[in-house]
Amino acid sequence: MKILITGNMGYVGPGVVERLRAAYPEATLVGYDMAYFANCLTNAPILPESRLDVQLYGDVRTMPAHVLEGVDAVVHLAAISNDPMGKKYEDITMEVNYKSSVRIAEMAKAAGVKNFVFASSCSMYGAASEHAKTEDSELNPLTAYARSKVATEKDLKPLAGDGFIVTCLRFATACGMSDRLRLDLVLNDFVAGAVSTGKINILSDGTPWRPLIHVKDMARAIEWAVTRQPSNGGEYLAVNTGSNEWNYQVYELANAVAELIPGVDVTVNKDAAPDKRSYRVNFDLYKQLAPNHQPQYTLTQAIEGLYEGLKEMEFKDGDFRNSLLMRLMVLNSLQETNRLNEQLQWQRNSAKVAETELETA
Repeated sequence: MKILITGNMGYVGPGVVERLRAAYPEATLVGYDMAYFANCLTNAPILPESRLDVQLYGDVRTMPAHVLEGVDAVVHLAAISNDPMGKKYEDITMEVNYKSSVRIAEMAKAAGVKNFVFASSCSMYGAASEHAKTEDSELNPLTAYARSKVATEKDLKPLAGDGFIVTCLRFATACGMSDRLRLDLVLNDFVAGAVSTGKINILSDGTPWRPLIHVKDMARAIEWAVTRQPSNGGEYLAVNTGSNEWNYQVYELANAVAELIPGVDVTVNKDAAPDKRSYRVNFDLYKQLAPNHQPQYTLTQAIEGLYEGLKEMEFKDGDFRNSLLMRLMVLNSLQETNRLNEQLQWQRNSAKVAETELETA
């Protein structure tokens, strides 16, 4: 089996590569990434990409068809990955997350790929209601990121069939330690605040609902999806991916962190405007279809893993929301140093920039 993983050098990718290598030791694993975050390693015991057979570097907006030759399954992770980046780069978000995803799927089908796994998101439900959202619930995307996921799912559906199996994993909000840790995720942010300052500052009033999933349980779901058959969910499947036990209000997450890390104070922004991004999600279908690939991590384990990981990093940055552990800050830095242009493409003269800086140093 040959598996192509796009966007493998982000937060989720290292765990996916590790999981697929363990599950399919004889498979040929190929990574394809723009490498924005390649240097954002956090306590990685080895370079995550060393588990691959091949690492390719390129832009999914221009990925050539020959990359898909002989590929059996595509795991499509590549995306402008959160709401702050989506807000700043709205047009690029639609180009990368939507148009490129559909184009790659079309090329994959033409190349004879059997399984296409799309990393979608529960954020497409948008606003909370009395009942947890199921796959049949109305979609109400409130951000560019969420809109890009809705549009992609819509255009992937008619591609499924004729031996081309499409699985859209509507992931809950990611959390947990990774070889390329991000702190622009709610639980990760709270643990970082607790470790660095002994304080958790909730930017909202704390009431919004968030379903969560550990990043390694995301990898577990992807392992299932790369060999899913039509008899298990159909040729096209969009499925909420997470656990019913992992629906929490934001203040509950903060309190859980404070209970595990001693001496932590929790503050709530009572003057915050209402956060409309609030939703509970029903994961019954995923439990039915993938009983052997259900989430294994608990909230306590996720918090403890982050706590230990940050301590090993000797993490003390109280201003981490402006640090390079925030993905938007990484992109801003690459643009400010003229390595990326306004379209988030690598500048052809970036090597010269680096040489000039080296000479100056």
